[in-house]
Amino acid sequence: MGCASKPIKQPNQVEVAQGAFVTLPQPDEYGSDLSLSQLISVEFQGNKQQLPVQLQLMGNDLVLAGFASWGSRLLSLDYDGLTLDTYVMAGLADTLPPPEQVLFNVMITLWPLEAWQSPLNSIDWTLTESGNHRVLRDDVGNVVLDATYDSISNKFSGDIILNSPNLGYVITIKTFSHSQETQTQKNNG
Repeated sequence: MGCASKPIKQPNQVEVAQGAFVTLPQPDEYGSDLSLSQLISVEFQGNKQQLPVQLQLMGNDLVLAGFASWGSRLLSLDYDGLTLDTYVMAGLADTLPPPEQVLFNVMITLWPLEAWQSPLNSIDWTLTESGNHRVLRDDVGNVVLDATYDSISNKFSGDIILNSPNLGYVITIKTFSHSQETQTQKNNG
């Protein structure tokens, strides 16, 4: 008699479907340092919630924080490529998305396709880009996420609409400010 083993989540993984875990790309695979401010809006079952988010990326160190409209930190995450350290304000764990899920949504829309190929191949998922769309498909070809950009060549211009047909939610990501610095410009001596 056999027994099915439950997949074990590693410290740098996010659950992308029930029992399916994907390893996040290394932060530095983005290709440059990055500082950005975004507003993430989620529509689900007729409800709409908004979360202002700050992301700082320096080399392989990434920090993400989500704030209340009055400025208090509601959630945060530190990711160094090996581990995800997360924080959610006491009493809000059931009302906020997990910080690692917020990071996944940001990374799946902004990180280069090449950074996602190996992690997604390990679970037989694919991420493709065509026109102003990015589509994430599971191991049987179902669309998990469909990202629509105002301009895929400048992902910080306009909105990114992230649609999850199976789960019935729509995420809108609006970037308010961003700055980038190529990593080769740093540490020159």
